[in-house]
Amino acid sequence: MTFSPAADRNKVPLLEVLTRVLPGPATVLEVASGSGQHAEHFCAARSDWDWQPTEADVTALASIALRTAALPNVRPPLMLDVLAPRWPDALGRFDALYCANLLHIAEWATCAALMRGAARHVAPGGALVLYGPYFVDGEPTAPGNIAFDADLRRRNPAWGVRRLADVSAEAERAGMALEQRVDMPANNLLLVFRRPLD
Repeated sequence: MTFSPAADRNKVPLLEVLTRVLPGPATVLEVASGSGQHAEHFCAARSDWDWQPTEADVTALASIALRTAALPNVRPPLMLDVLAPRWPDALGRFDALYCANLLHIAEWATCAALMRGAARHVAPGGALVLYGPYFVDGEPTAPGNIAFDADLRRRNPAWGVRRLADVSAEAERAGMALEQRVDMPANNLLLVFRRPLD
């Protein structure tokens, strides 16, 4: 199984905040599940969450499946390309979409595609939950995030830490509004966008 040290470090504080966002039973679509460590940790603690992991990297699917095999509330992982013109209709609707640490290691078009997918697959009144580093206009930026952004752009010019204002604007274009921002360890943010009731 693959292992992410970052996912291991942030799984506890993320679960604490997610439990406040989703206090009761919920169906959750996770985009870019990576190693599957978040799905494993969250669903071991919350048997009332029904979790659908997805990944664009086909080699990750077996690792996610193996890691979560003992958890009846985690569905088999599915292949999902966020940039696909339309995500599979078979996905259905979820109470929430959860995505951690994707936008800064993907081309900017991924943000708009993620928002469009969330607008189609999150039920009315549901939440889009994003986690990662962001630049916030008018607020001091942690030196670590500045260095991280520079390193990302050296590795791939299309990557980089995103501006919260730009991400929020893409969400608004897809019909969702920023409801909550939670400061997290290691200079990261957890963002909750809400799809309005129809």
